Amino acid sequence: MQKRLAPGARITLRDEDWIVRRVDLSDDGGHALTCDGLSELVRGTTATFLERLEDDIQLHDPASTELYQDSSPFFTQAHLYLESQRLRTIANDQQIHRAEQAAMRKAAYQRVPTEKGLAQVRTRILIADGVGLGKTLEAAMLATELDIRGRGRRILVVTQKSMLTQFQKEWWSRFTIPLVRLDSAGIQRIRNNIPAGHNPFNYYDKTIISMDTLKGNNEYRNYLDKSRWDIIVIDECHNVAVRKGDAGSSLRARLAKNLATKSDTLILLSATPHDGSANSFASLIWLLDPTAISDPEDYTRADLDRKDLFVRRFKKDIKGQAEGQFPEAVTRRLSAKATPEEEAAYRAVLEIPFTQKGEHCAGKPSELQRVGLQKALFSSPAAADSYARNRIDKLRKGFSITTDEELEIAALLSLRQDLQQITRERFSKYQRLLQTLKDADTAWTGLNSRDRLVIFSERIETLKWLFEHLPVDLKLPETAFTILDGSLSDIDQQAIVERFGQEHDPLRVLLCSDVASEGLNLHYQCHRLIHFDLPWSPMVFQQRNGRVDRFGQEHQPRIDYLLTESAVERIKGDMRVIEVLVSKDEQISKNIGDPASILRRHSVEEEEKVVAEALAEGMSAEQFEHQCIDEAKPEDDEDDWEAALFGKPEEQVSPVAKSETATVESHRLFPDFYSFAQQAIETIPEARGYQKDDRALMLRFTPPPDLQRRLRRQLPAEVLRETDEYVLSAHSGLVEESIQRAREEDQQGAAWPDIQYLWPQHPISQWLIDRVIGSVGRRRAPVMISPHLAKGEQAFLMLGLIPNRKGQPLISEWKAVVRKGNENFGLEDFDVFCRRAGLQIRKLPNANKMVDLVALQRSLGDAVSTMQRFVEEQVRNFRGVRQQEVKDKLAQLDELRGAQERQLELRLENLLTTVRESRKARRIKDIEDVFEEYGQWIKDSLEIEPVPFVQVLVAVLGQE
Repeated sequence: MQKRLAPGARITLRDEDWIVRRVDLSDDGGHALTCDGLSELVRGTTATFLERLEDDIQLHDPASTELYQDSSPFFTQAHLYLESQRLRTIANDQQIHRAEQAAMRKAAYQRVPTEKGLAQVRTRILIADGVGLGKTLEAAMLATELDIRGRGRRILVVTQKSMLTQFQKEWWSRFTIPLVRLDSAGIQRIRNNIPAGHNPFNYYDKTIISMDTLKGNNEYRNYLDKSRWDIIVIDECHNVAVRKGDAGSSLRARLAKNLATKSDTLILLSATPHDGSANSFASLIWLLDPTAISDPEDYTRADLDRKDLFVRRFKKDIKGQAEGQFPEAVTRRLSAKATPEEEAAYRAVLEIPFTQKGEHCAGKPSELQRVGLQKALFSSPAAADSYARNRIDKLRKGFSITTDEELEIAALLSLRQDLQQITRERFSKYQRLLQTLKDADTAWTGLNSRDRLVIFSERIETLKWLFEHLPVDLKLPETAFTILDGSLSDIDQQAIVERFGQEHDPLRVLLCSDVASEGLNLHYQCHRLIHFDLPWSPMVFQQRNGRVDRFGQEHQPRIDYLLTESAVERIKGDMRVIEVLVSKDEQISKNIGDPASILRRHSVEEEEKVVAEALAEGMSAEQFEHQCIDEAKPEDDEDDWEAALFGKPEEQVSPVAKSETATVESHRLFPDFYSFAQQAIETIPEARGYQKDDRALMLRFTPPPDLQRRLRRQLPAEVLRETDEYVLSAHSGLVEESIQRAREEDQQGAAWPDIQYLWPQHPISQWLIDRVIGSVGRRRAPVMISPHLAKGEQAFLMLGLIPNRKGQPLISEWKAVVRKGNENFGLEDFDVFCRRAGLQIRKLPNANKMVDLVALQRSLGDAVSTMQRFVEEQVRNFRGVRQQEVKDKLAQLDELRGAQERQLELRLENLLTTVRESRKARRIKDIEDVFEEYGQWIKDSLEIEPVPFVQVLVAVLGQE
């Protein structure tokens, strides 16, 4: 076949229009063409054709474009067509074109992850911003920019089960990215809607699923292996990192490693991206780019900067860029003097002769057991009683009970009797809570639906006890309280979070275990948080606080820490140690930013272990602060890798967004997108029953059948409306009000905003654009007449696309090809010409004067040749630049490959020869595959095809 088919070429095949994305050799000696659909029936689909089996493949020739006279009033059709092409075609540059137009509060710091991602050849980034900074929105901005470049059609989000609905709603409500939820209910719904055996990941382009579902469902892991996406997002990615001593992380890590190979773009999100070890952080970097570092135990900041794979900031770093959207939190320490009954329980705990293997032996093991019981008692008598009861049951289940175990059981039974004496009237911390809520400074009654309360405790028994007594003592109905803990199903957790954000829901107090301390938005109707018991981890402090102290909080957060003052010397000392953590937590957001920098252990379990051992050893508060905080350094961190990578807290410099202003607007054919959409819908007969509200920038209509079919394949069931009308507004303030109203009025956690955001990314907007382009027809271009042009002046507005080897447009050249009289055609800047010709909706009256289309058609060939010569020259210039860039990056890859091979030799040098050679061969093969694949990706992404695409859009003539 003589046709020059290359990625980026436009063809007609089987009576539909396609863009060629890949051209590969096939087994029959010809070529396999991987194509994306362009015409209406196949748009959004991908197909592969064997060249030798297709009888008629037509390569589009722009010179044969059929010109026709636009007879619509004010040349509306031509304006709509031109604007549709501009909205659809965005080059793969590094500018933010659309994401900042989303329905969200804007801050300069939010741009940085998107700018970094767009600057990469292969977008792979870890967004490791601190708690509450809005990583979900930052990821959506990047996904939006990739989508408008044709690199985000298929998206998979993996998150925690409690976060599914929240993540899904944030992306839809603000960015109109429709993620189909694959929770327990969603999976069943999808199975009812698709044929048996079909892969749900392939049926829907954009899905969201929990890691727990993937871990526990072999069927879905099999589907995963057979799917591929443009973008994969892994939320709370620290859960898939290699973690010291966490055997359960291995399956999650394997799943993540598999996912990392299924997409060109990978976005990782976590406020705690490592556990304090170089290896843990390296495991995430390897997910992003396995070529970045050679030794997971020994790498430098320079290694990471070479690929620029992550962004990490804290609240203190970005306050100047957040335009006052982070009100300073007010914290209080609320102390209560222990009652005699509590003091008796404390003394009883100190007297228990704990046993190990049937024998009592004083020392650290016994003291650690005591500390565990103390921690429960510091939470509540109910938690301590549960601990004692479980310990007794465990001892009694032994084969035989020793004398020492009998003594321990007797002491535990005596403790339980003491605990029973701590009634709610004698429970000092509880009474302090009640007093605090009623005092003049707080004056919390529970009557104000916009002033709710979050109470955290790590003990389920404590939460249940509070649930039993708080309604009576606060004189509120039981419906005003609920418990959110890990025993609830994903659907129940999501429903509770939804209810808590709804103004009209009776829920007022959320009693939370630490399952709610990561990611959840609890700040919509709430700015008060109480630590009923104090976590032994600075990371948990900040995770809890971040539920209400986060981006978008409209009120000043008020955070209270409840403490008990004991006269028992040992308990008093232990309480002071815990109080050191409170003091440090109060400093974190003001002076440090990273809570993990306090104890330098970077995992909740390790931090709690440090505190428990300090208490078991009888450290004073001063000793604890000096040894465990001021001089804290993990044993395996002799070279202080963290400081070398991230800088010490006092040395960290706030990164500033590269540009705090939006991209300069080009000439506007329409005043705004609402004007475009309103004009576009006018041209669609089936949608003529629509209503508009120009003041609210709102469209209201029932979708015609073709749009209903499309939406069924794109929208989540929660959003889909089969018969109801859709209401869309380009007024972001109204959309925000609708988002809040949905939270407030929802009764079952099922309500979504009734007003959706009208902007180019909405699926209905995409349908409008497709219908406008379809109304012009294939390879046709409308002709306009402008009185602002010279008599006899001809102009053809054209688009030239320079694609890479993946068929993605690297450069889009918009030009006006113009000539006056008998002169040769020349090029004029697109925007300059549009202004000169007065191209703007409803500015050019259309008298429908006849145009000599035959003569105009004859001159089209010369105009196309002029444009093609220009674009081909651009290809030659651009190719020279890109060839050097490719050469430099491949040389860099060779260096990295050599470093990994040398590191392999060092790791294997002490092994037996036969073992060494076997392992070396396997690992060398892995290294070769990784680097070969990455090198090919660089070539396909950066190298350009010699065949640019030129499209004739509109012809404009001067008034005769």
